[in-house]
Amino acid sequence: MKGFLVRVVVTAAAMMLCSTSMAAQTNPYTADAELSPANKAAHLHITQGPALELANSNSAIIRWTSNNPGGTDEHFGVVTYGTDPKNLNEVAKSHIRLNRNHPYTVFRVRVDGLQPRTTYYYTVDSMEGNGARDGVKSPIRHFTTR
Repeated sequence: MKGFLVRVVVTAAAMMLCSTSMAAQTNPYTADAELSPANKAAHLHITQGPALELANSNSAIIRWTSNNPGGTDEHFGVVTYGTDPKNLNEVAKSHIRLNRNHPYTVFRVRVDGLQPRTTYYYTVDSMEGNGARDGVKSPIRHFTTR
């Protein structure tokens, strides 16, 4: 029993020493400076979609592609939706990080909390991380949950 207790104490002391020395280390991969925002696209437009990628009884995934909007790298795909095409009063957003080297961006937004066997109408848009809209909005589309 005494030998077991000594091993437990030695193991615990070694773990504390290891975790303390690891916490004091710096991350060599930390960026020195954040990139300034990329130039915004002169004309942003949806090149594919929006379309329903998946729907079940209580959620859906909407997907679309646009040319790269530029601006801040932090972006959100935005789906504005509702059961009345004249009153789209719900919003779902999904975070995305733009790749400056790609000429296009694929957005996918998951919409949760839907009712079964219900038709929903929606439009899509995108916005920068600071909340500034990119200025592209789709026509109203619709889907029905299972």
